[in-house]
Amino acid sequence: MIQNLWISVFSLSLSIFAFTAQAQTIDFPNKPVRIVVPFPPGGATDITARIVAEKLSAKWGQAVVIDNKAGAGGNVGSDLVAKSVPDGYNIVLGVTGSHAINVSLYKKMPYHPINDFEPLSQATIYPNAIVVNPQVPANNLAELIALLKKEPGKLSYGSDGNGTASHLGMEVLKHKANFQLTHIPYRGSTPMITDLLGGTLMVGITGLPAVQPHLKAGKLKMIAITTAQRASGTPDYKTVAEQGVANFNAAPWAGFFAPKGTPKPVVDKLARDIAEALKQPDVVQKMNELGSTVVGNRPDEFRVFLNQQIEMWAEGIKISGATVD
Repeated sequence: MIQNLWISVFSLSLSIFAFTAQAQTIDFPNKPVRIVVPFPPGGATDITARIVAEKLSAKWGQAVVIDNKAGAGGNVGSDLVAKSVPDGYNIVLGVTGSHAINVSLYKKMPYHPINDFEPLSQATIYPNAIVVNPQVPANNLAELIALLKKEPGKLSYGSDGNGTASHLGMEVLKHKANFQLTHIPYRGSTPMITDLLGGTLMVGITGLPAVQPHLKAGKLKMIAITTAQRASGTPDYKTVAEQGVANFNAAPWAGFFAPKGTPKPVVDKLARDIAEALKQPDVVQKMNELGSTVVGNRPDEFRVFLNQQIEMWAEGIKISGATVD
């Protein structure tokens, strides 16, 4: 009987331990969470992060702080999170550049886009938009290319920065359509859009969500979007492919990552809550209006997508000859 009593006590202890561990997992987060955005405020990535942060803060009852750490095509902010304490309180909204392009573009990377992170959930996929100042006498891609070929070297284009999806997308387009256009890299979309609106820059390429308000206001003109199909929220915007450059598809995306080594229960909760936030009807509507499509997939699905993206953009870098080192 004593032996049976000890067995019962031991079983009860295990149950209490399991319940306590579960309670600790459920208790996360119990302090503010930081989402690092590796670009300046105002761009497509920043907009997405703030929309999701608002939902997460409401669900958790904790502040979710946006911390913009721009530089090196997303490397600065991403590296900050890669080297942070792996407890779930520092995550990054990585992008095509920081987690797919840069590993092939830079000779020396401060982190590996998969090995140094726990993929949580892909947030969105969205078009880059090729836009022009209203002074440019072109209303579609064919007219812009004709203008560039007629007056080579007259115009320049701005991108979100060296090695970003906007930069590489335009370089691949230049290669495929055989025209010249000098590249001016910016530190994110906000300063580039400022120059576009002011008329010191005539052509730009950046995430559609960042330029959508200016397009609606008539302050910029849409030339083309870079996805294979038209965006569901903006069906009037024509793609590069349907305007004569066959099979062109250079779609940027954004996704959430935690540092490698973050405990699995925390990773699972972050992934589940982020995906839930993304799929709320008002979030989907907001993202569609901005030109983004919500994804909200699982960590394993996101990891497969990442590997495919790294391979695809490596080929794009080879075609373009782009380099930043």
